[in-house]
Amino acid sequence: MLKRILEATVRREHGRILAALLHRCQDFDLAEEALQDAYLKAHEHWPSTGIPENTGAWLMTVARHRQIDLLRQQRHTSAHVEASAAIASEALQDLDNRCFLDDDLLRLIFTCCHPALAPASAIALTLRAVCGLSTAEIARAFLEPVASTAQKIVRAKRKIAETKIPFTIPEKQHLPERLEQVLACVYLIFNEGFTASAATSDRREVLSLQAISLGRTLVQLLPKNPECLGLLALMLLHHARRAGRVDANGVLITLEQQNRTLWDPALITEGSALLAQAMAARLPGSYQIQAAIAALHAQAKLAEQTDWAQILQLYLALLQHCPTPIIELNAAVALAMSAGTAAGLAWIDRIAAEGKLGDYYLLHAARADLLRRQLEFPAAANAYRRAIALTEQTSEREYLVRRLREIEDSGVAC
Repeated sequence: MLKRILEATVRREHGRILAALLHRCQDFDLAEEALQDAYLKAHEHWPSTGIPENTGAWLMTVARHRQIDLLRQQRHTSAHVEASAAIASEALQDLDNRCFLDDDLLRLIFTCCHPALAPASAIALTLRAVCGLSTAEIARAFLEPVASTAQKIVRAKRKIAETKIPFTIPEKQHLPERLEQVLACVYLIFNEGFTASAATSDRREVLSLQAISLGRTLVQLLPKNPECLGLLALMLLHHARRAGRVDANGVLITLEQQNRTLWDPALITEGSALLAQAMAARLPGSYQIQAAIAALHAQAKLAEQTDWAQILQLYLALLQHCPTPIIELNAAVALAMSAGTAAGLAWIDRIAAEGKLGDYYLLHAARADLLRRQLEFPAAANAYRRAIALTEQTSEREYLVRRLREIEDSGVAC
């Protein structure tokens, strides 16, 4: 029980506590060391002293005292140390003041997303600093080796230190030029929570809700920015379907098979309203287009009522903004659903033939599903096996294994 409570506190408060530490002393390594020390002390002391009523405030206080000790060891100026000591006693009030902490968290995100940093490094650092994700978890989000992600994080921290990037929210006139990176970071945080590459369901929801909270903060900051509105709409529309995404055993349920009565109508309504507000500006962007696709799925009462033709057109528009192989794969699936599986399969095969997404399990999973629909069971079974070999996500793997067994049990796969 103690371990679960501490893990839940870490998931909920890691980014906010780290941001508060960085607000006082803009040294990532020192702040992270202080916070890790607080986690260790919780493991040591809580079994004997009992679990504190406000676990987050306890961690904040211990981390700040450790931060002061580290500053003294580094022989910072006495004024700096005294300033840090003065605010250490305010930890409880700070933790209860959500607006203050959200501002710190937003400062942290804008610092991580500074244009001086390489985009991939900025996103990796944000996932590490804001969400407390491990390097391995971030590597899975990037579809890259762990060592590559670790190097990104180290380079980002070094750049912040060497160039003295300020821990601030940019002036309002400079916000738009910094916004693209921030939106990308927030959406990656949401996706890590929504797809949960190596996490339990409670961790999934914490990350997704944190990203949604950050999205709301961005909308408050830039209420007329259509892409801020679009991103928040997109996250809400996806989050509305959370309850229907997996079965009681944690196995993935495809969008086509989900029980749509489990979807959250309030979130669908809010997301659709935000999307309408964004689109009224007539400045289309990638998040608005993705939100429009999600809205078409969410608003279909039955799977067979999904407007796949419109979804295809939206994916083709999205390709103009984001000409990536993954978007192209999604467009190919939409083509299959709107114009026939043969056309979609041909497009997917072209993507594979060009050497794109060869190790991306969803390409093989999509190909397997379309082959199954065409009753080409031996080829579908092979594609399912390839997808299973490539995925590390438990719920997705179990779904694919179940599909493969259905074909094998029918006796038509060889």
